[in-house]
Amino acid sequence: MQPGATDDTTRSAGTTRSASDGNGSGRTQADGDRVTEPLQADRSLGDLFGDLTQELSTLMRQEVELGRAELREEAQRAAKAAGGFAGAGVGAWMCVLFVSLTVAWLLDHVMDRALAFAIVAIAWAVAAAILFQMGRRRMKDVEPLPQTTQSIKEDVQWLNAQRS
Repeated sequence: MQPGATDDTTRSAGTTRSASDGNGSGRTQADGDRVTEPLQADRSLGDLFGDLTQELSTLMRQEVELGRAELREEAQRAAKAAGGFAGAGVGAWMCVLFVSLTVAWLLDHVMDRALAFAIVAIAWAVAAAILFQMGRRRMKDVEPLPQTTQSIKEDVQWLNAQRS
C-alpha cells in the first residue's frame, strides 16, 4: 500500500478494523475502541448548503409527484363511482316521478287535485332538505390526499429536527 492511502476493512469474525493514519503506519483497532474517521472529506458550508437545497428540492418534487399520483388514482375511482351514481340517479328519478304522480292522483280522489299535488311537492321539499343536511355533514368528514398530507407533515418534522 502506498503512503497516504487508506484501507478500511471490517471483519465480522475477527472484529478488527485496520486503517491507515495518513502516515503510512497502519494501525489496528478492536471494535470496542472508538476511532472517529469522517466518511467524507471536509466540505465547505456552501457545499453542504448546496446539497441540502438539492435534497430538499428533490424531496418536494417527490411529494408533488406523490400527490399527483394519489389524486389521479382517487379521481379515477371517483369518476367510476359517479357514473354508477348517475345511472342510479336517473332510474331513481323516474321511479320517484311516477310514484309521486300516483300518490297525487290517489289523493285526488279524497281532495282537490291542486291540493293533492301541492302536498306531494311539499313532502319532496322536506325530503330534499333532510338529504341536503345529511350530505353537508358527510362532506365535512372528507379528508383529501391523506397519504400526501401525512408525508408532508413528516417532512416538516424532519426539517425542524435538522434545524435544532
